[in-house]
Amino acid sequence: MRDLLLIPRLLVAAGSLMIIGLGCVHMLMTFFSSRFEPRNSSVLSEMKMTPPMLTRQTSIWKMWIGFNASHSLGAIFFGTINLLLITSYSQVYLSILFQLINLLTLFFYLFLAKKYWFRTPFRGLLFSTLCFVVAFVMFLFMVKG
Repeated sequence: MRDLLLIPRLLVAAGSLMIIGLGCVHMLMTFFSSRFEPRNSSVLSEMKMTPPMLTRQTSIWKMWIGFNASHSLGAIFFGTINLLLITSYSQVYLSILFQLINLLTLFFYLFLAKKYWFRTPFRGLLFSTLCFVVAFVMFLFMVKG
């Protein structure tokens, strides 16, 4: 059975590595570049000085950095958990519920990327989602067959 699962396992691994890569690049860009700063420097100044309505204990800028860092970590975690399960615990990975949760997560990320982000994360997420979808279909046919 393990040999039959090689191709779908490789697809999940490839999709997971893409998500990990996107998360790592996002984290590096959050802390070690100015890529997520607004082009207008006065907007950056305002973000650094303006607290949100929620609390005065932080600023829009600090929240922006925190959101981006936690978003990166979530992607890294998602990819790592899937990579660990598919490489070391593939029987656990065969749970249809687990795979459906993964697909829902990826489709939601894909929706966000298309609606709110830009081309590079959309393409990376499209690749990952396609890998997971094809693997899911293959798992279904192999488990039933």
